[in-house]
Amino acid sequence: MLVLLIFSVLVVLILAGFPIAVAMGLTAVGFFIGLGEPRMLGAMAQRMYASVSSVPLLAIPFFILAGNLMNVGGITDRIFSFARTLVGHIRGGLAHVSVLASMLFAGVTGAALAEAMGLGVVEIKAMDAAKFDRPFSAAVVASSSTIGPVIPPSIPMVIYGALAEVSVGALFLGGVVPGVLMGLGIMLVIYALARRRSYRSEPRATVGQIIRSFFDSLLGLLTPVVIMGGILGGVFTPTEAAVAAVAYAMVIGAIVYRELDLQRLAKILWETVEQTVRVMFIISAAGMFGWLLVYIRAAEEVVMLLTTVTTSPAMILLIFNVVLLVLGCFMEGIAIMLLTIPIFMPVLAKFGIDPVHFGVVMTLNLMIGLLTPPVGMVLYAVSTIAEVPIVKLVRELLPFIVILVGVLLLITYVPALVTWLPNTLMGTGR
Repeated sequence: MLVLLIFSVLVVLILAGFPIAVAMGLTAVGFFIGLGEPRMLGAMAQRMYASVSSVPLLAIPFFILAGNLMNVGGITDRIFSFARTLVGHIRGGLAHVSVLASMLFAGVTGAALAEAMGLGVVEIKAMDAAKFDRPFSAAVVASSSTIGPVIPPSIPMVIYGALAEVSVGALFLGGVVPGVLMGLGIMLVIYALARRRSYRSEPRATVGQIIRSFFDSLLGLLTPVVIMGGILGGVFTPTEAAVAAVAYAMVIGAIVYRELDLQRLAKILWETVEQTVRVMFIISAAGMFGWLLVYIRAAEEVVMLLTTVTTSPAMILLIFNVVLLVLGCFMEGIAIMLLTIPIFMPVLAKFGIDPVHFGVVMTLNLMIGLLTPPVGMVLYAVSTIAEVPIVKLVRELLPFIVILVGVLLLITYVPALVTWLPNTLMGTGR
């Protein structure tokens, strides 16, 4: 019951308007005092520091920086143009282009919000020119941006790997097939809606146009090859891969495309600092909150509760999915991971559930949460850049959310869709 009370207080603080990091910190401080353990407060600073001093977490600022560099370094337009030559001729043309561009761009950013803000403006402008309804265009941008953190690299997977002590490389590989399934599912919805609303397609590109566009965007498309090739080849760790991605982005943007100058670089660096501080503040506050959960033995209590409810791994996965989908409506994804992973991991071990499989399932779950009110970050970001009211955007997003939930259930109960690639290439199978 104490666990339920703690989470109830946390939810109340969040609904009262407190930032998630502040809410977690206040909850931890309040309960330590209430439990008669004020001496624990003296070590709070050390706990906060320890939470963000993990080596794998160093990948976060570098992946954020790499994504920001490529957002303004000429990669976005080139990837969009290449996607246009490939699928622009399908019914609903530019909407399909947006999805494919997001899948290709996923190998650059690793963050849904960065993808929505980076590609979103370009995609919405193009779909406006094609006479698509603005809410539909915004829904396409929002839903397709969730592919970014599932297809490697992925900032949420870096955090999960650090907390769950799971190979980040295996998680990256595990996200490839689910990411492709997400893209295909979204394109299926687009095709059905485009036929119903008579949206037009683009003229079919010639072979010559496809080849020219491919070579024009090749350096950007090679980014995931550089990252995953280096990890799988043992050249560098996932953290070092993030640094390599930054160096690669700098060379492309500044020397090859010459669209990155000192003025833009200064702005990018400052934006990266701001984004990193926000993420790390949440992680450090979650370290305090997690310490409270460890102190009251919350994980053991949850394991005992669930083992009395069911002995089926399939039912456990269903329960976890429902919990994550509900939490995604009210909390930011990284905060959810930091709160739930310490509790979920003992349960996964008890029921023999592959942590790599669950890491990808969890990541997709949290991406769906980015689209759901009242706290969906991508929902609000796309609503702002597209100038579409939240209510209209949510209504337009419903069929896309349904198909994404369908993909979530598919990878939940067909684990091979996640584990086959890492097992084959890295031998991570049990």
